[in-house]
Amino acid sequence: MHFKKGDTVIVLSGKHKGQTGKVLLALPRDQKVVVEGVNVITKNVKPSMTNPQGGQEQRELALHASKVALVDPETGKATRVRKQIVDGKKVRVAVASGKTID
Repeated sequence: MHFKKGDTVIVLSGKHKGQTGKVLLALPRDQKVVVEGVNVITKNVKPSMTNPQGGQEQRELALHASKVALVDPETGKATRVRKQIVDGKKVRVAVASGKTID
């Protein structure tokens, strides 16, 4: 999976197509990512010791990794990623512009 926590991504398909946001959580085993402000649901929460009032809360659900793409740092559009060795370190490089992402 090409995504890490903190990456800026754009949604490619589905009802949230075109929205951008930061990756809050990457789940490589499930091939899913949680993106800030995308795929938000309202969840009813029971009262508990930490939240005695209970009520409703907004929560982001995970999207499949194939539905999102990294945003190119130069153009701001979706791009694929390739890995290169630069100065002895393995870094991610945007295919469209050739700029390093890490």
